[in-house]
Amino acid sequence: MKRRTQVALLATLMSAAAWGQEVSVYGTTMAQVWKSEVPGFDAKTFTPATQFLGIDATKLGTDNLSLHLYGWGTSDLGYVKASGGKADGELTYGYLDYRFDRANAEVKAGRFAINQGGGFEQVDGVSARTDLRGGFAISAFGGKPVLYRPDDPTASKDYSYQRDFIFGTRLSWRMQRVGEFGLSFLQDGTKPAKDLTIPQPVDYTRKQVGADVHLMPTTSIDFSGRTIFDVASHPDTPVGTEKPSNIAEHDYTVRVKLPGQFAVSGNFIERNFYAYFAGTTMPSLFRQDENDKFRGYGGNVTWGAPGSLQVMGDYRHTHRDTYGDSTQFGGEIRWVPAEKFLVGVDGHRVNAAREVLVDPVHPSYSLTHTEARAWGMYETGKISASVDAIVQKYQDKLNPNVNGQAWLYEVVGSLGYQVTPELKVSGDLGYGTTALAKNEAKGLLRAEYRFGMGKKGGR
Repeated sequence: MKRRTQVALLATLMSAAAWGQEVSVYGTTMAQVWKSEVPGFDAKTFTPATQFLGIDATKLGTDNLSLHLYGWGTSDLGYVKASGGKADGELTYGYLDYRFDRANAEVKAGRFAINQGGGFEQVDGVSARTDLRGGFAISAFGGKPVLYRPDDPTASKDYSYQRDFIFGTRLSWRMQRVGEFGLSFLQDGTKPAKDLTIPQPVDYTRKQVGADVHLMPTTSIDFSGRTIFDVASHPDTPVGTEKPSNIAEHDYTVRVKLPGQFAVSGNFIERNFYAYFAGTTMPSLFRQDENDKFRGYGGNVTWGAPGSLQVMGDYRHTHRDTYGDSTQFGGEIRWVPAEKFLVGVDGHRVNAAREVLVDPVHPSYSLTHTEARAWGMYETGKISASVDAIVQKYQDKLNPNVNGQAWLYEVVGSLGYQVTPELKVSGDLGYGTTALAKNEAKGLLRAEYRFGMGKKGGR
């Protein structure tokens, strides 16, 4: 985070405490020691320290006005990044919120996150919403998109130039005892790559139309989903190649509660990467020229068995045009033998043969593996504790993604103590063999705190 941003955040937090009638401050401080041994490289030790800090100040001169801020910063005490610095951070959100007394109306100004049916956006600007007559509601936002710094600025030098402005709106209609229907529009950026003075091969702008639905006809049925269309004008595709679909995404989920403590759910997702990545919230992190397609579907069944048992089974199938198919299935058993004590075991099988050219010696490899996990949690009074162990057995030991290791495992233990109602301290210890490191040991110390201040003698 740039120094001026850190200073602005700190100054705003301090001033809010001075003129806010009711202020709640919360945060988490974490210090970690992480030692990793990667095959073929020297062992390295990392010591990152991270601070999360937030504030909610309400009743700022009126009961309707409030201030909300949240940010984080991190610094490694021993490791210097390749870019030359070892500190980073962001103001995640910081905005004023005014709620009107009528029509559920609200206005926000500052940096905020918003989800209007089409996806999650982070904006520096203004947003507003209000209910209308007949079950209708409308919302809109506009401003500058929050731009994440890419690891390679040179490769995305036009990123901030193209994404100069973002605007979105959503119109919805709620029908009693049925659900809600919505239509949305989003435009992110006004300078497409093809319209620049020197046309560029990568386009970071977006233009989308979406339709979403959330149906709850009974207390036992919940159906939700959305379809997103890419309506931007893209360059013509080369002769002889398939024109990408304008449907960026289908995403639908249904949940049904059945008699006998049974519940089932199912989900279907289909994405056209060419249009979907044109609609990502962080285009600098993805390949905008990706033409692959993805489809996935699955479901799970949950049974609340007698004797404090809960039994679950799940299945998931995915298909990607370039990599083929994969299937995951398995189950989990949870047991609550006493209050505040919970244990569980689960097992899964993943069948994933990936047919891609790795090198002339290994033209293909498989990600097929079996996974087993056991965990337990205990909390009473001021003490909390947990342990989590996971092991994976890979079928293809030559898979370069596992560094020639057929067996991967990790064990993590945690212990916490509630020092005061406002302060909790805890620590984690972990050890294992991961896909990236032959031996990896991790230790984490954490302090979580929350306190409030009131204008009339409150704490």
